[in-house]
Amino acid sequence: MPMPGWWGHINKRVFNPRAIASGKYPVLTHVGRTSGTTYRTPMDAHPVDGGYLFVLVYGSGSDWARNVLAAGRAQLRIGGEDLELTAPRLVGQEEAFSALADDVKRPPKALRITEFLRMDLAAV
Repeated sequence: MPMPGWWGHINKRVFNPRAIASGKYPVLTHVGRTSGTTYRTPMDAHPVDGGYLFVLVYGSGSDWARNVLAAGRAQLRIGGEDLELTAPRLVGQEEAFSALADDVKRPPKALRITEFLRMDLAAV
């Protein structure tokens, strides 16, 4: 896991609520895989051809990633628009970086992030 788990717990309880309230960040809405509870998680959402790419800062074992993979869908609120996303799948660094626009900053190598989550825009 690139970032320590304890930091994720602090982020979830302290910084994420503030980020959501600020309205400055894209927010991913997903459903808990066992609880059925609806969660909202602020994200760095990067547009790619046909969908969005998310950097898995805490790895694929993070709660939000496991929830999205289990549900097969999520909603993304970005720029005041609500988007339905489907077909979540883990992709590696090579595929992720080739899908991202050249001007998108890559995660620092020191974080050793090798997993990314890619989702498609749902057909309307």
